[in-house]
Order: sequence, then C-alpha cells, then structure tokens
Amino acid sequence: MTRTSSARTESAADRAEESAVAAAAGAGDETAFAGLAERYRRELRIHCYRMLGSFDDSEDLVQETLLRAWRKRATYAGRAPFRAWLYRIATHACLDFLDRSRRTVPLSGEAAPAAATGGRPLPPVAVPWLQPCPDGLLGPVPADDAAPEAAAVSKETIELAFLAAIQHLPPRQRAVLILRDVLGWPAKDAAALLDTSVAAVNSALQRARPALREQLPERRLEWRAAADPSEEERAVLRRYMDAIERADDAAVAAVLREDVRVGHQAGAGGHFGAEPAWYEGRDTVVAGWAPALHGPDALEFRFLPTRANRQPAAATYVRRPGGSEFRAFALAVLSVEEGGVREVSVFVPDVVPAFGLPRTL
Repeated sequence: MTRTSSARTESAADRAEESAVAAAAGAGDETAFAGLAERYRRELRIHCYRMLGSFDDSEDLVQETLLRAWRKRATYAGRAPFRAWLYRIATHACLDFLDRSRRTVPLSGEAAPAAATGGRPLPPVAVPWLQPCPDGLLGPVPADDAAPEAAAVSKETIELAFLAAIQHLPPRQRAVLILRDVLGWPAKDAAALLDTSVAAVNSALQRARPALREQLPERRLEWRAAADPSEEERAVLRRYMDAIERADDAAVAAVLREDVRVGHQAGAGGHFGAEPAWYEGRDTVVAGWAPALHGPDALEFRFLPTRANRQPAAATYVRRPGGSEFRAFALAVLSVEEGGVREVSVFVPDVVPAFGLPRTL
C-alpha cells in the first residue's frame, strides 16, 4: 500500500489561506477562523474515523479538534500549512481519547464465534465499537489521485476490513501507519506531528505493517478497487436482497460464495448476546438463516439499498407475524468478490438513521 506523498510545494493559494487564518486568529475573529477550518471538516472526520473506528466518536472528535484549534490559535501564526496543523490537533485529540477509553479488541481465543475461523482474520464485527460510515459523508474521490484529499477517501483504506484491522494496532502505531501509509506524509512530518523522532516513526511503522497484514483478509493489500460502485456490486446486492425477501434458499445459496462469512455485531440481526457471532461457509449460513425465513415464526424482510465504506450495503427491515409495519432490523454491509458475496457484516439498527433512512417502512 504505497501513497504519493502529501507534501506539496506551497502555492500562492496556500500562502493566502495561511495569511487569512493568521489574520483571523490575530483579530480574534472566531467566525472567520471557523469558516477557514470548516473546509477541512470532511477529511478530518475521516481521519478521526480511521483512528477510532466509531462514526459517532469521530463526529465528537472533529468538534473537539475545531474547538482546540480555536483555543490554540496563537500557536499557529502561519508557521505551517493550516491543513497539517489541523491534522496535528485532530491526531492528538484522538490519541487522548484512546488513552482515556483504553479499548481492547478481543483476540481470536477470547471471542465467541459461531463457527471456526478457519485461520481467517476476525471479521469486522469482532471490533465492538466499529460502525459503518455512509458513503454520502465520504464524498467523491478527487479526479487527481495525487491530491491530498484522494488519500483521505481512498476505498482500500476506508473499507470495513481495513478499519477493523487497524483497530488492533496500538494507538500511536495506528497514527503512524495512517499518516505514513494512508495519507503519504514524509517521516519527518509525521515525527513533527507526533512530537517524536524520525527513528521512532520508522520503528513504529516497521512494527505496524506486519501486524496489519496479519489482520487483513488475503490479498487485500493488492486490491485497487474503483471508488464508484461497480455494476457487479449493484447486481449482487439486488440478488441478495431479492433472494431473502422471497425466502428462497436456493437463490440465497446462489448469491453467496462457498467460503462466505456472515458476522453479526452484538445486538444486531436478532443476536442480542454480549458478544458478536459469525458463521463460516455457504451451507452453514443458509441453514442458520432458515428459521428466520420459514415456518410459523418466520420474519418478512424488506431492504433499502445504500452504500457504506465504499461497499454495497442494505438497510434490513422485518415485519414479525401479525405485525403492521416493517421495523429496522440491521444494516448489512457486503463484500463482493467474483460475482458473489464473500462477507456480510451485520450492524445494529441504531446506525440506520445516519444513512438518511427511516426506522420503519
């Protein structure tokens, strides 16, 4: 995973922005200062989201970043690019949050899978705080792949598998890997941001890369998928939704790869235990879903298609026997490979409103 460096030759526009920021800060003009900072809100939110894995927490940390920026405005004074200065504040705000929360991802032996993992990394739902991010908040990928903004929203580093994998890294290693390998910052700039040495940054990166590879699905680092949804993804999503709505076991089996894995976050998709659960293999998944699709207590399903983390997704609604309306049941994010569903990550229905979708149909 190699990135074009985000370092740029300072342009006239950059110098004008820095002068405007310095002038607003010096004059105590909070409104003008906030307006200049606001243009970076989206990529700061994505940066915080990568650091934290939680969409809700990333929203809070962006607000904290902007508040800290205003309070620390005297430390700016145009001595560094404004964007880099904001990233510094955001990164330290995230590190402070992680230090307070002390989150720990369960290890393979500590989690409670519904089937053996078969040597595959734990699924995204094994990270208790991980939340999907609506594509609408990611925005379009810039046409210029060398632009700093392009790295911020690149598909291969915003998919759930990557987001889950980096949560296994210690916070400072995670920050180094994001700055160096995702955003393409030079080692000296990353070191300056983290108040450490270039040697320490290089050492952290050398430890983070192999640890990340252990947590990523096979061949994931080789992928360079397009940012826009492919027709294959759209077709597979339609087949997936249609098969379940019709309670057609054969159609469900046909849309799933033989090695499919379906993971339910704790409290999602009818699993209300304290731990996440996941199922390996087509036959196991079809058999596991059968009670919800057939018999006197079967649920009636409806779906609304959407996109999360540059992946196809579907808000899942169910109507129980005797019910009058369909209620949000879960949000399913699909990983599609070679015309079939490779993995389904099922999240709690609380995330559905963030996608602009209703709680009931």
